[in-house]
Amino acid sequence: MNHKLLGMAALSMTPALAQAADMDGAAMGLAWGVPFAGILLSIALFPMLAPGIWHHHFGKITAAWTALFLAPFAVSFGLGHAATLVLHALLTEYIPFIVLLFALYTVSGGILVWGSLHGSPRLNTALLAIGTCLASIMGTTGAAMLLIRPLLKANEGRKRNVHVVVFFIFLVANVGGGLTPLGDPPLFLGFLKGVTFGWTFQHMLAPVATLAALLLAIFYFLDRHLYAKEAQEGTLKPVDASHDKPLKLYGKRNFWLLAGVVGAVLMSGLWQPGIVFELPGAHLELQNLLRDAALLLLALASLWITPKQVRAGNEFNWLPILEVGKLFAGIFITIVPVIAILRAGAHGDLAGLVQMVSAPDGKPLDGMYFWMTGILSSFLDNAPTYLVFFNLASGDAATLMGPLGSTLLAISMGAVFMGANTYIGNAPNFMVKAIAEHRHVKMPGFFGYMLWSGAILMPCFVLMTWLFF
Repeated sequence: MNHKLLGMAALSMTPALAQAADMDGAAMGLAWGVPFAGILLSIALFPMLAPGIWHHHFGKITAAWTALFLAPFAVSFGLGHAATLVLHALLTEYIPFIVLLFALYTVSGGILVWGSLHGSPRLNTALLAIGTCLASIMGTTGAAMLLIRPLLKANEGRKRNVHVVVFFIFLVANVGGGLTPLGDPPLFLGFLKGVTFGWTFQHMLAPVATLAALLLAIFYFLDRHLYAKEAQEGTLKPVDASHDKPLKLYGKRNFWLLAGVVGAVLMSGLWQPGIVFELPGAHLELQNLLRDAALLLLALASLWITPKQVRAGNEFNWLPILEVGKLFAGIFITIVPVIAILRAGAHGDLAGLVQMVSAPDGKPLDGMYFWMTGILSSFLDNAPTYLVFFNLASGDAATLMGPLGSTLLAISMGAVFMGANTYIGNAPNFMVKAIAEHRHVKMPGFFGYMLWSGAILMPCFVLMTWLFF
């Protein structure tokens, strides 16, 4: 009976199984995306409806959804194709992703800002502005992991501090990474495709500066209002500057290791020796293997050279990286058919979405490129989404930097900015949430966070559309 049900489920998932020799998005039905949607809904609903079950079993729940995808896929396409898909997703995408996140989390956790920090509107805005600037230099993940702990420490005595973390995700974990290919993975992929550093900085400077200034202004006035309200209610502890301790920075040698992380990522993009190791479903390039090995060594070096007291001062532990690691392992596997259908363009079940970005005469609609790239980047991996629309618009970097410059700008802005719409839109979003919750900040759930992004970011994006497209 179970085998029959499994076979029926497999047959219902695709319109042309006999022709599906590989991951051909044009031959796959949207039902293949149900397990991916199931993981997203689990992340959204379980913490609200059954927080205890989710806290103790989120890894098992994610594994169950992953198995619900892999079992029918193996029946439909064969165990060999299923194994190839898993190897490809893990070796070429998930492992590089989690290794980079692990290195940045470990190294930044060895840097401690110790002293008296008071979460006033002025200080909070200044920290957000600094993080926004750093994000394009050391990446959104690096900047977020470096500054989230000092920001949380500064605001731990405040009754209302959720908005501080939410705006931190908006600015430091997303918008700030828009100036250089180092800032955000989609822009780095564009760089590998031939988009120059100079073009990215020159054309993204005005949108990033405009949106960052707008969000910082909104945050300052909101934080000032809530700060005054707490003072009026008597929940805000009076600041006694006489007992303040001067700010000190510990674990400074980790800054050299952070520079090493940035250097390793740059090396993998600039150095192309052409040496490839072939595995079933995975083409492992030498520069990428060396990058990942270097990142692991840098993380281990940080653990070795950083005194335990420094990590204790940061309340450093492995729970956030373990949570992200388990959840994204399932996401990276179950997202594969969704990306494949999207890449099929006009031949796939998402053809309607793809066709919305072009006028009847074939001319690109830049505003739609901005919104479609952005909306899909909010729920899918923004790096492959960027590539889909990059190739749809032209695929040629010279053309996109020239006659279609406004279209490339729209794709870049959508992929970078709208990653802030959900917790899973960009890698550091969920990590920041996990760290904040470990510090007892009552972060909103998946849909609750989207209420924040919908109320604050969406009007800003409408304004950005009017200003730039």
